[in-house]
Amino acid sequence: MIELRPFEGIGRFRNDWLNAHHHFSFGQYHDRGRMGWGSLRVWNDDEIAPSAGFDPHPHRDMEIITFIRQGAITHRDNLGNEGVTRAGDVQVMHAGTGIVHAEYNREAEPTRLFQIWIVPDRTGVEPGWASREFPRMAGSGLQVLAGGRPGDAELGALPLYADAAVLAARLAPGERATYDMAPGRAAYLVAATGSISVRNADASSRDGVDASSRDGVAVSGERAIVIEAGAEETELVLVDVRG
Repeated sequence: MIELRPFEGIGRFRNDWLNAHHHFSFGQYHDRGRMGWGSLRVWNDDEIAPSAGFDPHPHRDMEIITFIRQGAITHRDNLGNEGVTRAGDVQVMHAGTGIVHAEYNREAEPTRLFQIWIVPDRTGVEPGWASREFPRMAGSGLQVLAGGRPGDAELGALPLYADAAVLAARLAPGERATYDMAPGRAAYLVAATGSISVRNADASSRDGVDASSRDGVAVSGERAIVIEAGAEETELVLVDVRG
């Protein structure tokens, strides 16, 4: 199954500093049919105004991944961690036994990001935070940014306490990337910029969808998918989880 989740149909929230869109139920947006996708619980598409952000607040027992699409975010937490994650890069926070953090846009332009929550396989772990750079180069295919699957650490991915992975790719116009999916896995992907078509890798199959920027594509029960960029350079993020 490959299902299109159009951006215009997802949840939304707006105030004077935050313009948020929710691919799954979150906050005041509740849809019983969209409570997550496998162990993927939250995918928020946020725009944060300059000199604004999320004041200190707590989390526990959740893996929280932030992919910066534009601008930068400054992180601070009660463990003493502080750092800036910039466009194209990713940060991971293990909420574990409990963490209090703040995320601010200290830049002169809006910050746009994807905030992704994955339910961990282990609860009560030591909380933590880390970030890594993502080389934004076309032709490199899908790269694992964060993961807890066997082999992800050897690829340089930030660790997750979950049988899941967050991958990203920068595709040139018309470039294709094939992604193999193990049995029992599900995937959710969004083009941060550009557009994509997502098809079953079986050449005889016509199962697939065309997705514009910020649309969601939910995938399950497939052996492999082919992702093809549209007429412009495209950046996409894909999350692989237990189905």
